[in-house]
Amino acid sequence: MTDPRLAPTSIARRVSHVVTAALLLLIGSVVLPGAQPPDASAKTKSKSSVPRPEPDLKILSLHTAPLPYKPQDGSFHFMATVQLPKEVDEQLMLEVSALVTSSSMTSLRFLSIRQPVNEHVQTIPSANGETPQRHVQVDLAWDGLDHNKQQVPVGSYEYEVRVKLLSNGEKGQRTQMLSWPKRGKILVKN
Repeated sequence: MTDPRLAPTSIARRVSHVVTAALLLLIGSVVLPGAQPPDASAKTKSKSSVPRPEPDLKILSLHTAPLPYKPQDGSFHFMATVQLPKEVDEQLMLEVSALVTSSSMTSLRFLSIRQPVNEHVQTIPSANGETPQRHVQVDLAWDGLDHNKQQVPVGSYEYEVRVKLLSNGEKGQRTQMLSWPKRGKILVKN
């Protein structure tokens, strides 16, 4: 038998626990006006969100050749015309990269070129009197080899080309601006 002096305390603790649990259930079950379950609010946000504006760094055009590609005939080329922002720090680096992958992701290759942003810049006058646009032509060549330096098998491959502006920082290069990617397919034949 328990000490009669402790009985009121243990009863008070039990009542306290029951009241706390009841309050938590009550708070958890109350739906605030306009509140939605987490899944529903996440879906609502994505549907009603405003699309992001395209960055000032753009791939204006991307030409790929030769199509279809036969590795024994030479390299496959990604020729990109890149529009630079109106104002750009001359100390930045321009990186153009392409990722070539097979549908099974067993064969892939990453290509990249980095150059000072002011190298090979062409200035195109603006028709409406605004600041002239600055463009750079870049040619990435793929030799038809995968990441293991083996000839890729015949088949369909996908590519994604991106452009970045990089700055030198204390811990290496950092991305300052990133273009939207351009994607497509390459048919590799014998």
